[in-house]
Amino acid sequence: MPEIICSALLFDMDGVLIDSTPAVSRVWRKWALEHHFNPDEVVTRAHGRPSITTVHEYLPHADAVAENRLVERAEMEDLDGVIPLPGSRELLQSLPPDRWTIVTSSTRPLAEVRLRAAGLAIPKKLITSSDVVNGKPHPEPYQKAAALLGFSSSDCVVVEDVPAGIRAGKSAGARVMAFTTTCKEEDLIAAGADWVLKNYADISFVSAEGGLKLNLATES
Repeated sequence: MPEIICSALLFDMDGVLIDSTPAVSRVWRKWALEHHFNPDEVVTRAHGRPSITTVHEYLPHADAVAENRLVERAEMEDLDGVIPLPGSRELLQSLPPDRWTIVTSSTRPLAEVRLRAAGLAIPKKLITSSDVVNGKPHPEPYQKAAALLGFSSSDCVVVEDVPAGIRAGKSAGARVMAFTTTCKEEDLIAAGADWVLKNYADISFVSAEGGLKLNLATES
C-alpha cells in the first residue's frame, strides 16, 4: 500500500468531491442543441475546464461573457442530483482545515451553490475560475491554491478526475492522484496521474504531524 506524505491536499470539486455530472450534462446538452452543436462532444469538452473556455471555442464571435452568464445561471438553478461523492465529507472532516482546499473551474457563485447543495464545507481559501487569469490545464489555479495555504505546489498533492486538471497539477509541480469517476483509467494515466483510485475507500488518512500522511490502495 503506497504511503504519501505531503503538506496539503488540493481537491478539484466536480467529479472529485461532489457528483454533479448529471446536472452538468443536462445544462451543456441543452446549450449545445440550442446552438446546433454535437451535444455529446460539447459535454465531453466542457468537463473540468472553465465554462467560458468552452463558450469561446464554440462561439468565437459571440459575447462570451454574456453567454457564459446564461450557462452559469442554468448550472446554478439545476441542482437535481448534486450530491457528495461517497467518503468525501468524511475525509474532509478528518483533515486539518489549513491543510486542504478546493480548486475548481466553476465560478465562485456556482461553486458555493453546489457545495452547499452537497452539504460540504466551503473552505475560506477556495480557488475558482473567478480567482485566476488562466484556468486549467494551466498551472495557475493549483499554484495559487498552494501559495494561499502557505506551501509550494511541489509539496502538495492534487486530487483530480479529468486530464485537463491532471495536466494543471503536474504543470504546477504537484503530484496527482486521479479518480475514475469521469474518465477511463488509461486517459488519466496518459495525462500524467501518479496514482489512479476508484474512490475515497482507497484513501486512508493516517496523521498530520508535520504534514499529511495517507495510505493508498491504488488501481495503478
